[in-house]
Amino acid sequence: MSTLVSNEAKSQRAFVPTTALAKSVNFDEDMMHVLLTDGRRISVPITWFPLLLKASPEQRMKFEIGGGGSSLHWPELDEDLSVVGLMAGADRQSS
Repeated sequence: MSTLVSNEAKSQRAFVPTTALAKSVNFDEDMMHVLLTDGRRISVPITWFPLLLKASPEQRMKFEIGGGGSSLHWPELDEDLSVVGLMAGADRQSS
C-alpha cells in the first residue's frame, strides 16, 4: 500500500484560511466588529449572540483569539465564535 497522498486527496482537505484571521475585536452599542489581519472588518449584530448581548462592556472585552486567529473565545461567558461563521453571516435567530 502506498503512503503517498494523491493530488486529488490533497484538494479535498479542509480549507484553512490564511488571511481571514482575527486581529482584534471591539463593540459599539449594537454591533461587534472584528478586524482581520488582512485589513477587512466584519461587523455583526450583537443580538445574534445572547451571551454577548447580556454581558457588560468589560466582559465583552475579555476575549481570547485562538487558532491563529480563526476563533474568538470569551472564557468568562463560555462563548466561542469562529471567524468563518461570522463571515458566513450565520444568524442564530433564523436557524
